Amino acid sequence: MKLLVIDTALSLCTAAVFENGTALAVRSETMVKGHQERLAGFVRGAMAEAGIGFDALDRIGVTTGPGSFTGLRVGLAFAQGFGAALDRPVVGVSTLDALAASLLGGLPSSGSVAALIDARRGQVYARFWRDGIAEGPAEALSLDAAAARVAALGPEPTLVGSGAALLAQACSTARIVDLTGPVPAALARLVAAADPGLAPPEPQYLRAPDATPPTRMPGQPRVPVLS
Repeated sequence: MKLLVIDTALSLCTAAVFENGTALAVRSETMVKGHQERLAGFVRGAMAEAGIGFDALDRIGVTTGPGSFTGLRVGLAFAQGFGAALDRPVVGVSTLDALAASLLGGLPSSGSVAALIDARRGQVYARFWRDGIAEGPAEALSLDAAAARVAALGPEPTLVGSGAALLAQACSTARIVDLTGPVPAALARLVAAADPGLAPPEPQYLRAPDATPPTRMPGQPRVPVLS
């Protein structure tokens, strides 16, 4: 199976081509913004290095969040448009699941894992696993709530992601893996294993956006405040 995987959810811009689990080409660069301007070039470069035509792809995978609102829209819109043009299935992959799968050797079958993304404003996006089984869906948690969940994981849990260091004090024996974003090979494994019908490329937003709509239209008079 030949795959194109795309990730713009966090602080990476990634486009990579895999065939049956083997990387043919990887383009990945750390960036806080600018994904929209760079992603198409990364895809072209990765496909050229892989030496295959776009019509040779079997499916496309993309991270669905949680993550940056702008970054998610860029990756999802590109993947969906690309999939429609090629008539190929587009598979959505949770950013937290991909971070957990990025651990060396993949998600362990024993022990505890917390995938944690720094969500700012005193929060993290989090998902927890015990012995390879997820303990509920992804959540947006306060640092205190997340610390309590980490402490309850037991001795020597693995904390992975940009929010891992924020929760290090919750368990002094925790193993910290500070990843900027998912490893492309982990994304490829999840995309290859997914059922396209059960993994739609839809954004996973765990809280409302920071921006709010205007309370009045341009030129509209302000409503007086009654005392």
